[in-house]
Amino acid sequence: MQSYEQSLQQTREFLLEHDDYLVVSHVQPDGDAVSSTLAVGWLLSCLGKKYTMLNEGPIPKRMEYLWHSDEIINMASSEPPRQYSNVICVDCADFQRVGLTHRYFANDALILNIDHHPTNNGYGLVNLIKPDAAATAEILFDLLKTFQIEWDIDIATALYTGLLTDTGGFRYTNTSPKVMAAVSELLSYGVNGPELAETLLEEMTLPQIKILNKALNTLQLSPEGDIAWLYVTPEDMVECAAANEDLEGLVNYPRNIRGVEVGILFKVIHEHAVKVSLRSAGKVDVADLAQTFGGGGHTRAAGARIEATLETAIAQVLEEVRRHL
Repeated sequence: MQSYEQSLQQTREFLLEHDDYLVVSHVQPDGDAVSSTLAVGWLLSCLGKKYTMLNEGPIPKRMEYLWHSDEIINMASSEPPRQYSNVICVDCADFQRVGLTHRYFANDALILNIDHHPTNNGYGLVNLIKPDAAATAEILFDLLKTFQIEWDIDIATALYTGLLTDTGGFRYTNTSPKVMAAVSELLSYGVNGPELAETLLEEMTLPQIKILNKALNTLQLSPEGDIAWLYVTPEDMVECAAANEDLEGLVNYPRNIRGVEVGILFKVIHEHAVKVSLRSAGKVDVADLAQTFGGGGHTRAAGARIEATLETAIAQVLEEVRRHL
């Protein structure tokens, strides 16, 4: 198995040798996915390469301040006119996470896979994977260092955004000395840390407050008090005029209850499909748990999609959580 340094060099060569890239991240992109997409776009622009940035859906409105964020094509409203032979996937724990963007991968596409999820199975021709990285943005911080490129506030803000969001505002256990050293350097380029924290971690929309209220009314605890869960239905989303981004952080409410080891959010997609988000206090590896249902993620934060009714999905997940506990 090659070292991380060798993977960085192989990635560098891939970017220099090819051109006309399609850059994609996972469905329902979060801060790390959006910022990583744009960081790769910024790098390619500096290298004089052609590229197209694409996602299955919209990026969160609160991230529209990022460099060229309006250039990420939302497949729901517009689609690329052709397929691409060179594809860069960022922050996608497995190939399924690219969603419908795979339609624009040529059959013989060369894939560069850049990710930090421990469950990533290395689906690319070139794989730059660092499971102990706090965010894909941290890996890109290292990658950009291999190029003789002058950094500016745009790239610094993008990388800072990914690190800020995937460490929960530098509160999670993945906040390593390396992360803080990177953050210190990024701040030196003029990144406004307090403003970004306010925008990304503190501000809430009215629909977000309304959907939170709806979800909390469904909150339940196991008899032992070590599992807590809540759910959201499509009807709730419509009634509250909520978007997917308004659900971000919702799973932390059951998880943050004292004594709870695993917090769960069930989001009903339709009558026979449920998206499950899992958060662990540390005793349970929810990435391993999520893989039982074809999902993945991190030790303390993971997710999966279950093709079942809400009631069945809840029963199946609770049974699996109890088994892990």
